[in-house]
Amino acid sequence: MEALYHQTNKVVQETQHLFSQLERQPPNSDVQAVENDIETKINLINRNCERLDILCMKGPISQRQDAKMRVDQLKYDSRHLTAALNSWRNQILRRRQEEEEREALLSRKFTSNDHVDIMIDHNLQHNNSLNNAVYGVDDLISHGSGILENLRSQRMTLKGAHKRLIDIGNTLGLSNTTMRLIEQRARQDGFVLIGGMIFTCLIIVIVFIYFVK
Repeated sequence: MEALYHQTNKVVQETQHLFSQLERQPPNSDVQAVENDIETKINLINRNCERLDILCMKGPISQRQDAKMRVDQLKYDSRHLTAALNSWRNQILRRRQEEEEREALLSRKFTSNDHVDIMIDHNLQHNNSLNNAVYGVDDLISHGSGILENLRSQRMTLKGAHKRLIDIGNTLGLSNTTMRLIEQRARQDGFVLIGGMIFTCLIIVIVFIYFVK
């Protein structure tokens, strides 16, 4: 087990050295061979770690904990090297994509201004439509506010009339049944008022959503 551990640890160090070589390579040089060598060594490290796990279980109980810790360190190094390789490949891929986009931009043939004029006209028409929709929604909101204010005023009037009816009833000595009927009618009027307010708000919200879309 010790020989395999030291051999694997040496492979880890060699892989780290290959990464140093990879970073020193010129930007346009061929690094595929170095990448393949790194990937091969990482695969070898992973296979050796699997063998070391088996050997740890077969070793003396008193040495298993220490051996397990050393093997876990090798596994951590292997994951770190794998992540570094993936990061390097992603960096190369992004660099190639940037170069391709730059080449495509430099070789692009721009069209005449007619297409641009069409786009501007379309955007201007769309902007005018949105402005008209906003003005229409503002008018609806203003109209709805006026309706709500009228309903609020009618509610205050109904409250005043209800209070006066109670005072008149107390003065004239109306029966309890008549008073209950008056109070019931006042509650119904209140429900109608609230329902009208809610319905008006829903209409405003629906119209606003329709115009925004």
